[in-house]
This record gives sequence, structure tokens and C-alpha cells, in this order.
Amino acid sequence: MPAPAVHSAVLREQLLQPSADDLVAFLDEHLRNGRLLVQVIAECEVVYHGRAASVADAGDYVVMLKADGSLQVHGYKGVKPVNWQPQTDDVWVGLEEGQPVLVAERRSPEELVRIVFLETALAQALDLREASGFVLMGSEAEMQRALARAPDLIEPGLTVLDWELPTDVGGIDLFARDAGGSLVVVELKRAKATQEAVHQLARYVARVRELTGERVRGVLAAPTITKPALAALARAELAFCEVTALPEHDEGPAQPSLFEPA
Repeated sequence: MPAPAVHSAVLREQLLQPSADDLVAFLDEHLRNGRLLVQVIAECEVVYHGRAASVADAGDYVVMLKADGSLQVHGYKGVKPVNWQPQTDDVWVGLEEGQPVLVAERRSPEELVRIVFLETALAQALDLREASGFVLMGSEAEMQRALARAPDLIEPGLTVLDWELPTDVGGIDLFARDAGGSLVVVELKRAKATQEAVHQLARYVARVRELTGERVRGVLAAPTITKPALAALARAELAFCEVTALPEHDEGPAQPSLFEPA
């Protein structure tokens, strides 16, 4: 099985207390890239012109420009930005009287945000990879049904005995036997699997071992997985299966229950 794709943010560049010239060069380079999240922590003056006019007092702010063109200016508290644009059509960066200035303009409706950076503490350019947020289409129940009908996508020779099998520590998504006859507990996640999913799978595996006295393996199936979760799987001697697409099948007969004759 190929190694799973583990994606993480990449820090492209970071400047500590940059000069005015260095900040302008940094913003010009990374905003032209069009794929990065750029954030600046600085004492700023912020002026907005548009459907209303507003001026933010000079103070410390976090200025964020995302790859989709959105702009947010956050203060030291609260979840709502003090100023924002859901998209920008044009961004200009330059020096005015020796101070770095960023002007973000939106044409429809006509809006303009002008930010003067008075004293900058930190500037960062981050590559937040889109794949890290990948989520399989359909619900987790649909994922469960699809993989119950096509268990070879998880592991060749796997036979599903039951799904959503209740235990006193929770419901097991898929309960199966592998080609060698061992019991297999499969935990499913539509999005990136985390350490909590690993702990959940480990609890199920331990409980099934107690109840059956048999050899029990555990498999975590998801589109991708965090690095800490992958390390936790290895420590617990559990496996990861990368599932990035589900089969399209007509509804067939239900899988036989573990507790009913075939």
C-alpha cells in the first residue's frame, strides 16, 4: 500500500521586525504569488471607504490576505475582524513618506481599505495546501455503506461481517475478517483523521479482543491523516488506509450480520 499523503502548512518566508523597504518587497512578492496566505502583525492605521466610512484607531492588528483574495484585519480581542473584504480586485503596495502602505480595492460594490504599517513586528507567507481540507463526498453513513459493499478498497481479501456494530465503548463502523482469518475493526473518517480517531479505534480493538479472545487488527480509513495521528497509529500497531474516492454501486443485498446465519 502506498504511503499516505500527509499535508501540512509550509512557511515560505518570515521576517521579524522588517524595515519599511523589506516589508514592501515582501508583500509585493508574496501577494503576486496568488497562492499564499500572507499575514502581518504590526501597529497600523486602517481606513475604509465604501458603503460607509470608518477609521480604526492606530493600534496593533493582525492583517491577513488569503489566496482567494479576501482581506481581514483583526484586533487584539474578539472573533470578528475590525475590517474586512470578502474579495479584492486590486492590491497596491508601496511607500508613502517612508511608511509601507497597502491599498486593497473592490469594484462591486466599490470599497477600499487602506492600511499604513507604522511599526511591524512580524510578516509571514504561508502555503496552506488545499488538499489538507479534503472531505469525501457524501455522508459518513454513505461512506460506510459503499466500503461495506467494496471492502477490497480497504484491503484485498477483506470480508465485512457487520457494520455499525454496537459495543459498550461505541459503534464499530465496519467489522470484518481479513484474508488470514483475523478479525478487523475499521474506523471511517470522511475528512482528515486526527489523534482522537486513533484513540477511538484503539478502544474498539481492545474491547473486541476482550470479548472474543481472538487476534484483532485495527484499520483507520480516511482521505488523509495528520502526522501526530500517523505516529500514534504506529505506536498502537494499527494501520491506515487512504480512501480518496468511493465506488458507485447500486444498492445490493445487506451484508450478513455477525449474529445471524448466512
